[in-house]
Amino acid sequence: MASPLPSKSDALYIGLMSGTSLDGVDAVLFDGQAVLGHVHAPFPPALRDELLALNAPGANELHRAALAANGIARSYADVTAQLLEATGHRREDITALGAHGQTVRHRPDGFDGYTTQLLNGALLAEQAGIDVVCDLRSRDVAAGGQGAPLVPAFHRAFFGVADRDVAALNLGGIANLSLLFTDGSTGGFDTGPANCLMDGWIARHRGLAFDADGAWAATGQVLPELLTVLLAESFFALAPPKSTGRDLFHLDWLDARLSPGQAPEDVQATLLELTARSAAEALKAQMPGATSLIACGGGARNGRLMQRLAELLPGVAITSSAELGLPVDQVEAAAFAWLAQCFKEKRPGNLPAVTGAAGLRILGALYPS
Repeated sequence: MASPLPSKSDALYIGLMSGTSLDGVDAVLFDGQAVLGHVHAPFPPALRDELLALNAPGANELHRAALAANGIARSYADVTAQLLEATGHRREDITALGAHGQTVRHRPDGFDGYTTQLLNGALLAEQAGIDVVCDLRSRDVAAGGQGAPLVPAFHRAFFGVADRDVAALNLGGIANLSLLFTDGSTGGFDTGPANCLMDGWIARHRGLAFDADGAWAATGQVLPELLTVLLAESFFALAPPKSTGRDLFHLDWLDARLSPGQAPEDVQATLLELTARSAAEALKAQMPGATSLIACGGGARNGRLMQRLAELLPGVAITSSAELGLPVDQVEAAAFAWLAQCFKEKRPGNLPAVTGAAGLRILGALYPS
């Protein structure tokens, strides 16, 4: 079982999240039960470009990764200062920061099993003047787990109800499902790409960071042959526990599956369909009795994507996490604030049924202020 949401107290935590979409940093102020403030800040363009490049092998990686980790720490410290100013708090008011770092490699199944999130936690503690809890995935991997997804434990505590099966779908760069069963059991896994391929494709062809509301995808037609080829990727057939990232789903992966003459807008429509279809089929396979789906993450703002999910899941009521008091771009940051609270209170933050770890573990490493 996940650690439940504790009672509201005077303890305040900050959660910092930068995800696979690389759209920047979300920071939230969290009191154990609710978000009290939120700030978003984009990465400096040069840092974003370097983080994207570091997802693939390249020259002088150790040096570049160390500099990028410093850059992330400074970006995190800046957005923390903005959040404190916006909420009228001092750093002395905060018990700890839960900081995710930036995932650049995620290979829990191959080699000796590892996951890499770039962040200089010591530098962040030095600059923010607040205790930092980071490196939140590696203990689960050390215990034989995937190290991801970690948000299902928070979803269980925040969204779980006693009278029906509920699913939560996070649509970030990668899509992941949390399955919150009536009996108290919880499942969760990555379903495949969400925004990472769509964002990369529109950036290449139209110079835009993302396809607002799925408007460009809506001008194209789904290419059935391409969709079949994309869905043939072995990851989609794997049984949970499973997790993925840009190690697998990137534009080179897509390019290798394209055929000459395919219109860019049709490819975008097909990528949107890939996201919707893979998530919907995973939900039907793993929680056939689902009647409620809570959507969060940046993809929940993509009207065309949400429309396709509704069409593919006609018996499921789809709502936004915002309707439950947690805006879609704040959920993951709140989850990492909650994980910092779990660490401070010596409570486990993982779910072995989700990640495949050998047991419950306290997640994270502490850099005192």
